Amino acid sequence: MRDGAGVRLSIRERLVLKHIETEMRRDHRRNRPPGRTSGTRGRRDPWLPLAVGLLGTASFFLAVVGATTSDLAALWAFTVLWPVTLLQASRLLCRWSRPHTEP
Repeated sequence: MRDGAGVRLSIRERLVLKHIETEMRRDHRRNRPPGRTSGTRGRRDPWLPLAVGLLGTASFFLAVVGATTSDLAALWAFTVLWPVTLLQASRLLCRWSRPHTEP
């Protein structure tokens, strides 16, 4: 057996190399990013969509109340809450657009 550099490997070296490659493949499967492990496959975290819905509803309510009453507290609350809502919504969209890979 020859590799790309033209070096000939003995039978023992080929067995050791095969063992190393097998172990590396196993480690690669174990070292997945969080949330993509086989134990959580099939279960989805319902908290992020729920949080985006609640934050969106609260932001809309504060924007309407602040615009109709000109209440500074409602306007400042909207000003603080709106960027958080956008951040969480972008996280949710990124999660939904990520391809689902099954091991």
